[in-house]
Amino acid sequence: MTTRLALALAASLGLAMPAYAQAAAPATAAAAQTSNPFAAESPLPLHYPQFDKIKDSDFAPAFDAGMAEQLKEIDAIADNPEAPSFDNTILALEKSGQQLNRAQTVFFSLVGADTNDARNKLRADYAAKFAAHGDAIGLNGKLFARIQALYDKRDTLGLDAEGVRLVERYHTDFVRSGAKLSDADKAKLKAMNSELAELGSKFSDNVLKDVNASAVIIDDAKQLDGFTPEQIAAAADVAKTRKLEGKYVITLLNTTGQPPESELTDRATRQKLHEASIARGSHGGDFDNTAIISRIMKLRAERANLLGYPNHAAYVLEDETAKTPQAVNDMLGKLAPAAVANAKREAADLQAMIRKEGGDFELAPWDWSFYTEKVRKDKFNFDESQLKPYFELNNVLENGVFYAANQLYGLTFKKRTDLPLYNPDVTTYDVFDTDGKQLAIFIADMYARPSKRGGAWMNSYVSQSDLTGYKPVVANHLNIPKPPAGKPTLLTWDEVTTAFHEFGHALHGMFSNVEYPYFTGTSVPRDFVEYPSQVNEMWADWPAILKNYAKHHETGAPMPQELLDKVIAASKFNQGFATTEYLGAAMLDQRWHQIGADQVPDAAGVMKFEADAQAADGLNYPPVPPRYRTPYFSHIMGGYSAGYYAYIWSEVLDANSVEWFEQHGGLTRANGDHFRKTLLSQGGSKDALQLFQDFAGHAPKIEPLLKKRGLLAEAGDGAAPASEASKE
Repeated sequence: MTTRLALALAASLGLAMPAYAQAAAPATAAAAQTSNPFAAESPLPLHYPQFDKIKDSDFAPAFDAGMAEQLKEIDAIADNPEAPSFDNTILALEKSGQQLNRAQTVFFSLVGADTNDARNKLRADYAAKFAAHGDAIGLNGKLFARIQALYDKRDTLGLDAEGVRLVERYHTDFVRSGAKLSDADKAKLKAMNSELAELGSKFSDNVLKDVNASAVIIDDAKQLDGFTPEQIAAAADVAKTRKLEGKYVITLLNTTGQPPESELTDRATRQKLHEASIARGSHGGDFDNTAIISRIMKLRAERANLLGYPNHAAYVLEDETAKTPQAVNDMLGKLAPAAVANAKREAADLQAMIRKEGGDFELAPWDWSFYTEKVRKDKFNFDESQLKPYFELNNVLENGVFYAANQLYGLTFKKRTDLPLYNPDVTTYDVFDTDGKQLAIFIADMYARPSKRGGAWMNSYVSQSDLTGYKPVVANHLNIPKPPAGKPTLLTWDEVTTAFHEFGHALHGMFSNVEYPYFTGTSVPRDFVEYPSQVNEMWADWPAILKNYAKHHETGAPMPQELLDKVIAASKFNQGFATTEYLGAAMLDQRWHQIGADQVPDAAGVMKFEADAQAADGLNYPPVPPRYRTPYFSHIMGGYSAGYYAYIWSEVLDANSVEWFEQHGGLTRANGDHFRKTLLSQGGSKDALQLFQDFAGHAPKIEPLLKKRGLLAEAGDGAAPASEASKE
């Protein structure tokens, strides 16, 4: 599994893995092995990590020993005098690097969820070393010769379909990692991967530091009008932790728009918050990312050329379901004009509300969410503040998210308190299948903190495989603001749907039922991986589910039916804005990655390139900036480079699947079992689009998405099937 991780990093990030590690592990690492918690499998249930025993000082020795151990395993495979076979080459690769895999999995999970200075330094120190290690594997000529020999006769090896696919995938990964390059070009590639790894680590470090450094300081509580007393108290608490007694601090999330903009009545405060957000990474100083961006984009373009591709996007997309940049451009280009037209109609309603209230100013980005809530209240006679008392965090999770999984798949959950945690805010659950046997352990990490990266995500600490016998340990991470002690955690509707979304990823990991680690869980193309999670969002407002968890946190009274109906009726509200801000980021990602090395601007030209790209795509509509601007667009500096389109690409399949569920009776065990059997359990063991067709019984079509997003009329009636336009 670690082999695949190394290759995946090399392919998408330039993080390959280490020439230096061909030497024996340092003596200090060898001596520490007897007590290192990564030296052997965790003895805890399902090999759950020993967070109470893991120290930051354990990682470096485990990395060093793990890389040395894996390279010995690789040498043994490559130098095996016996003829290449599936067992002595492919399966041996699948089983290699166990210690390194354990250490890296925990380390990179913690760097995202709960980092500190020591972990950040380790990430920077080891970025190039991991890149070199990956290259030592992916560019091993003798190893590739064995893989090539098996690939050439893969249909005569007596393998089942999953085994044949495994041989094909290893061959593809090695070729894409540069295995066929000359020795001179391999040396160039190694240097590029090493530098990209270091730059990517620095970019991520800057984003986290700048999101904390850019928090907005407020002098007068009057400027926080619109906040609840609890929110004001929380802002005062943050100020105290920063030694700013008597002041208030609004922390930022790593998105352009900031949630408090929907509540703050003081326009100047909203503007201050917005401007602090969009300046991150491009205002000079220690955390400015523009020079890093320029260098990364140039290196990616040069590396793509070295590997035989016209640009980085062509390289990335070849191995996705989209296949080509043109397919992505066609899809996004079809959606953009309709999305902007919708956003402008929504803006007209907002401007009318501004005028109605006596405002003498033109709608600006920092006004959008504030006046959206007013228009929502006017159109649907409710606003977000009416919903939040019915969305208490634990109730949403246990009686909403878990309840939906029980009704669809027969799963049951039991909270446990005996497992060690990496942070006291984390909760763990045993997950039991329909037969009463344990299926997985689920980790819920829901609160924002300065040590946690922005956004929401799922990761696996232990991945399922029949080859290893492992069962899944998976985690969901959100960034919900933590209320003052003793106060309930009340969610926005967006946070509720995010909880359902991320649990869709968790189900994909927990239901995995594959033979080989390579194919486990969410190991599918990037533009397919968001699809199961988007499907799971549909249950958030499914009437039977909503009624089960939408209960007042104080009285337990169910949300009134009238309010339930309004939630559902308003589900398409503000879709012009949502689609436009998303496309602004997705098309910006493609613009950066579809240029040649000679077209990459220097640091001073990075923000102009972004502005020009938005104009060229017809998305330069000032009230709706992109969801992420380039200097804090972490997705495209990580695994989503040239791949941020994946969310809406996957949404084509999601919209088709929602339609399928609705046509087949909705929330039933039969439907859930069918989705699990044909798709969720299969991981990457089959072609992604084949998995969709196995589930839905037809090729994907784009019309359900256009209907869902309110774009059907603007996009025209002749929309091509997603399978032709490159599925969303």
